[in-house]
Amino acid sequence: MKYTIKGKQLASYVHKQIFLFCPDGFNIEISNIEKCIDSTLDRVEYCFRHIKNKYYSNENNEILFNHLNGDHYATFLYFLSNTIWLENRDEKLSAKIFLLNKALHGVDLFYEISMPDIFLLVHPLGTVFGRASYSNYLVVYQGCTIGSVVGSGFPTIGEHLTMYSNSSLLGNCKVGNNVTMGANSYAINSLIDRNQIVTGQYPHLKMTQNKSTKSIFFR
Repeated sequence: MKYTIKGKQLASYVHKQIFLFCPDGFNIEISNIEKCIDSTLDRVEYCFRHIKNKYYSNENNEILFNHLNGDHYATFLYFLSNTIWLENRDEKLSAKIFLLNKALHGVDLFYEISMPDIFLLVHPLGTVFGRASYSNYLVVYQGCTIGSVVGSGFPTIGEHLTMYSNSSLLGNCKVGNNVTMGANSYAINSLIDRNQIVTGQYPHLKMTQNKSTKSIFFR
């Protein structure tokens, strides 16, 4: 993978941003970031390798990571906060990286959330990820919400879910493979079969067959 910055330089960049956005006086050792950078970038590379987009690979099919591309960096910060949490259970550092991601990109993607290995964020301003069961080849645009409602659980999501802007999945939704949530649609405690395009709002959802089985987002 080709990097704009990596290793200790990238760790230093994150470290400086944490102090800028969270000036609470509690010391964060840069070494605690450095030791998780390589494993985080391995996760980033695996994810990006599957994405079919001009910003994620060049004409030589080299995978790209650009720390100044907001979608790249938002994904990296999630993987970093989650990796630090899984490997070291460093709650304070993980929380600060989560808040940094929220401040920079407007995305609420908590470090304890188990995102799939392969997903794509498309300018995810105002998007909230709850504790759903996620699957690979997830695409989420701006203004989306995946969460619970009072008295019910979180969605269970199949592979190749695409959520266009301002769509929501709330409560105990069961979503099959190859589903597209149209812009401004939302489902609550709904069963959505595989190969569906969903429009409208609960309880007046409209579902039509998704005849396309070839992803425009992934290799």
